[in-house]
Amino acid sequence: MVNTSFLFCGAVLLVCTIIAVILEIQANQSKTVLNKEKLQEFPLVGKTILTHNTAVYRFGLPKKDQVLGLPIGQHISVQANINGKEIVRSYTPTSLDSDSVGFFELLIKSYEKGNISKHFAELKIGDKIKVRGPKGFYQYVPNMCEEIGMIAGGTGIAPMYQIMKAIFANDADKTKVSLVYGNQTEEDILLKKELDAFVAKKPDQFKIYYMLDKAPESWTGGVGYITADIMKDHLPTPADGVQLLVCGPPPMVSSIKRNAVSIGFQKAKPISKMGDQIFVF
Repeated sequence: MVNTSFLFCGAVLLVCTIIAVILEIQANQSKTVLNKEKLQEFPLVGKTILTHNTAVYRFGLPKKDQVLGLPIGQHISVQANINGKEIVRSYTPTSLDSDSVGFFELLIKSYEKGNISKHFAELKIGDKIKVRGPKGFYQYVPNMCEEIGMIAGGTGIAPMYQIMKAIFANDADKTKVSLVYGNQTEEDILLKKELDAFVAKKPDQFKIYYMLDKAPESWTGGVGYITADIMKDHLPTPADGVQLLVCGPPPMVSSIKRNAVSIGFQKAKPISKMGDQIFVF
């Protein structure tokens, strides 16, 4: 005969477990801030100047224990009223939910004739930006690839850095990363200290090749355009388990797409999707 007390205790335990799981899910959801459907305002709480026109902007979240809630590889939309018009631009935070509780950070290069980028440069501590998200078709999953090749130009390093930081922080993630990073001058190289730290601490997993348009005599990296030969020499060979990520100025991206096909990568689609061999941010 079945012990009814045992069945009752088992049922109570099951119900308690289900309730605990639901409460944990609700608690985690309450700690994430982003909302796809509505704009939210976040105040500027810090600014770190990197170059004469580039800085990392830190924005505070409503509560100190909250996180932005952005999947790795995705971006946010920033909206601002510029001269009476609502302008929207997309940016990838360089911060991760795992290392940025209570805030998030954006790497922004400001242009004299820019709209929102110039707006960022004029922000003062306490000023707010309007944000919606997450957005994007890419979401990084640990060990989803054996190797990832990356090509970035200027502030196009933002999504690459975010993904590299996530891989670096996860010892269980064995994905190998090769980055070719192009800039105009040596002073324009963004986050170089952080990028070099990845290589220094995990040299078998991270490789970086810097390229400049205008190089000093002491420069030991590459000079000029990112050619097919450069890609052959410094990126993984096209194969199953290999993905190429690209982010930078449109002319550079167009050139990289052509070069990638010439060395054996599949042709990039007009709009990149998660499973594409070449993904353009």
